[in-house]
Amino acid sequence: MEYVSRVPRPPLDGLIDDLYYLEGAPPYARLTLPASPAAFLIVNLGAPFRIRAGANVETAEYADGCVVTTPTRAFEFGYPLRTRSVGVHFKPWGLAPFLPMPAAEMCDRPATIEQVWGRPATAELRDRLATAEGPHEMLTLLEEELTRRLGEAAGLGLVRHTSRIIAATSGAVAIDDLRVSAGVSSTHLAQRFKEFIGVTPKRFARTYRFAATVLSINPAEPIDWADLAGGAGYFDQAHFGHEFRAFTGLTPTRYVDVRRRFLREHPGHVLDGWPLPID
Repeated sequence: MEYVSRVPRPPLDGLIDDLYYLEGAPPYARLTLPASPAAFLIVNLGAPFRIRAGANVETAEYADGCVVTTPTRAFEFGYPLRTRSVGVHFKPWGLAPFLPMPAAEMCDRPATIEQVWGRPATAELRDRLATAEGPHEMLTLLEEELTRRLGEAAGLGLVRHTSRIIAATSGAVAIDDLRVSAGVSSTHLAQRFKEFIGVTPKRFARTYRFAATVLSINPAEPIDWADLAGGAGYFDQAHFGHEFRAFTGLTPTRYVDVRRRFLREHPGHVLDGWPLPID
């Protein structure tokens, strides 16, 4: 698969980790995206893809693309034989200035691009992207569209500041300490987080701790699960295992088995890491 990525220019760089272009044949027809402390947007330029946002949710088809706020559970992605898209990996607080509604209204409910930006604007953007000369021009067009749509977001500074503290501590900070440091009530802080990120500070910290722990795993080496769980601040290995199943739908050992298989079958693939193949 071809993958092109770049960091946008200011002021978008304070909201977005990277813009990317992806084209090619996915290694698997279905992939699981575990819960992560980030939001993303995909503008689809190929055949429709499918998303199942939770075990008890029906699969939905997305032709124009999708917008996803910070997920609290694993999503299942079903890809066509070939996929082509451009997208945005937002910082946890970065999607809010581009939404017409609070992020919490979309929690675990992926929206289409049309639902967020309207059909005429979405159709025009997809047409411009589809006729661009190459990935770099496409990313420039997407960056220009995002710059044009950037709105005001009063209170974003509070969420950005406290989110960075959560990130710096890998989710291990006490939420009451965040409230005291910010000089606001716990209710106000929770409301702001739900508005801009979609979840409460406690849930965000929980997701961040899990993601940081899992991404530190090297599947090519032996893993001491008890030591890993203790180092990440979990009560015990059973607590860590419960979180693993809640966020990925897999046990820790099953997760590593899947990752090792992916590494064997697709060494160096651009999708290696967080997305997981489904048997």
